[in-house]
Amino acid sequence: MARPTTKDDLISAANTQFGKLWALVEEMSEEKQNASFMFEDRDKNVRDVLGHLYEWHKMVEEWHRVGTIEGGIPAVPGVGYTWKTLPALNLVLWERLQSMTLEEAKRCLRESHARILSLIESHSNDELFANGVYKWTKSTTLGAYFVSCTASHYDWAMKKLKRHKKESLW
Repeated sequence: MARPTTKDDLISAANTQFGKLWALVEEMSEEKQNASFMFEDRDKNVRDVLGHLYEWHKMVEEWHRVGTIEGGIPAVPGVGYTWKTLPALNLVLWERLQSMTLEEAKRCLRESHARILSLIESHSNDELFANGVYKWTKSTTLGAYFVSCTASHYDWAMKKLKRHKKESLW
């Protein structure tokens, strides 16, 4: 999949990859959806993977609110974290979602995906993909953040879920 560079391509990629992700989850039995992964990883099950996507949607929504709507400079990727310390931030996100059920993770992810698409729809192609439009995005574009938290992140999730499907005993 080529990385989207237009609004239409971004929306299409986000929806296509989300559909594929959802199909992968839904083709698993309920038992498999709730089973622990057979491989060592931060994420231990389907709930963790879906919850991780949801948590990243929430972060991008916050960055968008602070940086794009309010004109501020959001703490990207998070207060006290850098892109080099992302594993530590992802562990905090993992810990945060441990009280969430699989059904809650599914519902939250469906809702957050719809909210992210609504944010994308609210912008012009230039607002999404021209450099220097928003000070907070620095040397990247707003669209790149949306690509990363949708299509690209859904690809990451599908790799984990396919491995789970392949390596589980049933």
